[in-house]
Amino acid sequence: MALDRRNFLRTSLSGAAIATMSGTALASCSVKPTSNEETKSGSCCSNSKAELKLSFQEGTAPGKDLNEKFDYFEKLGIVGFEPGGKGLAGRVKEIKEALNGRNIKVSAICAGFDGFILSTDPAIRKQCTDTMNEIIAAAGELGSTGVIIVPAFNHQTPVMPHTQETRDFLCEQFDIMGTYAREHGTTVILEPLNRKEAFYLRLVADAASICRDINNPGVTCLGDFWHMTWEETCDMGAFLSAGKYLQHVHMASRKRRSMPGEDGEADNYVAGFKGLKMLGYDKYVSFECGCQGDREVVLPAAVELLRKQWEEA
Repeated sequence: MALDRRNFLRTSLSGAAIATMSGTALASCSVKPTSNEETKSGSCCSNSKAELKLSFQEGTAPGKDLNEKFDYFEKLGIVGFEPGGKGLAGRVKEIKEALNGRNIKVSAICAGFDGFILSTDPAIRKQCTDTMNEIIAAAGELGSTGVIIVPAFNHQTPVMPHTQETRDFLCEQFDIMGTYAREHGTTVILEPLNRKEAFYLRLVADAASICRDINNPGVTCLGDFWHMTWEETCDMGAFLSAGKYLQHVHMASRKRRSMPGEDGEADNYVAGFKGLKMLGYDKYVSFECGCQGDREVVLPAAVELLRKQWEEA
């Protein structure tokens, strides 16, 4: 058969373009830029809507009460507060009063529910839905972006098998929760964990695919740099796979789950930040981590590191 030169050239050029784009994406997933030119080239796909809005969980900042903690937040320019969900309904007034007049808003609510949704025991499942609904209602009052939920941890039993039927059941339950969340002006946020903590839902793309299949604006997902360290092949790719469903991001060092920077060169988030910028991500990046050193020294350094790497991205 005679070779069609026009088609040959079209195919060759297309292949070259794909290879070029693939090489760029892979390079972005490996190391941070080493020169000004490389840094500039990484910004070409940034979305102007993107913004690094840092958030702390309640135990992150020093202080004996919320007011002292929020004073510390403001000193570092932290604009998000991620409280735990346990007993949240009884703390709504306290949190609102402490936030009054400050440039800090409630970001996500970190779990706090009882039971788990993938239990084979209906009573344990009901525990989960009842307590989640209570937290969701409180989250709505606080203007939170959503309530984080994990389908099942490894230690939780009796648990449903990892099958298509289980996934279908999960979608049904999260659809119901998501509708309830939307009625309260917030969302449910699915959190993938690493394999040492959860058998179900380990990749950001898996969480996003559940959100897509449910197709309910009340059902969203998050990416956690700590869990992503062990499960994802590329931070940038993980965030891009979440797309519009990405509602929250958790942050920690990459070896010991401590403050960013406490694990040295391993704490490189530039590729992930590139992905967030490409998405135009303007929600919260929240610290969920311990601390090895002096919190008064390590925490400001961690904030400075993240802002520096955000600019590099």
